[in-house]
Amino acid sequence: MRLKELEINTSTMRLEVDIMEQKGSFAIVVCDGRAKLTRLPEHGETKIVTHQGKVKRVKFDEGEEF
Repeated sequence: MRLKELEINTSTMRLEVDIMEQKGSFAIVVCDGRAKLTRLPEHGETKIVTHQGKVKRVKFDEGEEF
């Protein structure tokens, strides 16, 4: 899976991410007290699909220059 679950500290309700440990571009999606991190493709689109105000899925469409 491309989405990596991130841990939210339940006592402080804080999310901590070391951005220096991540390589390249990435996105963090938060919904219903859950957080997930995904790397963004070099060439392509990443769509976050929502339904009734909640994240339903994350879709990737990749390609390369010819």
